[in-house]
Amino acid sequence: MWQAHYVKSALEQAHPGLQVEIMGMTTAGDRNKTSPLSQMGGKGVFVKELETALLEKRADIAVHSMKDVPAVLPPGLELAAICEREDPRDALVTNNFASLQDMPAGARIGSSSLRRRLQLRQSRPDLTYLELRGNVDTRLRKLDEGDFEGIILASAGLKRLGLAHRISAAIEPEICLPSAGQGAVGIECREDAAAVKALLVAINHVDTQFGVTCERMISSGLGASCSLPIAAFARIADGQITIHSYVSDSQGSTTLRVVRSGPRQLGIDLAREVTAELIAKGAMALITPAA
Repeated sequence: MWQAHYVKSALEQAHPGLQVEIMGMTTAGDRNKTSPLSQMGGKGVFVKELETALLEKRADIAVHSMKDVPAVLPPGLELAAICEREDPRDALVTNNFASLQDMPAGARIGSSSLRRRLQLRQSRPDLTYLELRGNVDTRLRKLDEGDFEGIILASAGLKRLGLAHRISAAIEPEICLPSAGQGAVGIECREDAAAVKALLVAINHVDTQFGVTCERMISSGLGASCSLPIAAFARIADGQITIHSYVSDSQGSTTLRVVRSGPRQLGIDLAREVTAELIAKGAMALITPAA
């Protein structure tokens, strides 16, 4: 809902006189707070109902966390705008420790993301990683009640909800590479909605859109669903782009990392190169059993 209100405000500020109505919806991912996302079909369970509303013309736009949007969209829909990215990093939230490295062996770390759990295990294999579902308030409450010594959440979500003070330490991408699109808010609409797309141009952030597009090309090129331990992150600065990628099997026993850098305008080509190298190194064999 924060994201929906954010986009509503941005559109109304960009287009004086425009009225945007929010149609609140819950999704399968919201309703089922117990099953692991990897068993439910991935994070796409957070967007399916919204896309149905678009296709049935009950809604003009759908607002998503880009990390929840599958690499391939349903026919007739497109991502028309992506707003400026917030902090893309994952965050450690804990009440008693300053960082992941400060936590004692055996400490319980909660996360809904297999990608996060597998990468953090490479850095701290002596910690205990457990599934944790629910909204942010539910997860924080479980931490505060002592079910976990620490939990992993997206920095962007905590900051947007006014909970930046709960972040004990940001986890750098070198330790835990973010999911493609993490920290970015995307707006989906029908391909034939020309008037709607014209309105969305004003709130599109070009660098964010380009970087996220490069990241999503890697996921798409691997035929990946959001349930797989795959990560991609593009940094754009001073006319250069650097694309980092991570792929693992579902157990974390074999991992691949590929990085490419070059001029910003070559970002799409670099994303293709990253994807090709991951495939050449055996990425498809790693992810196919978990698909």
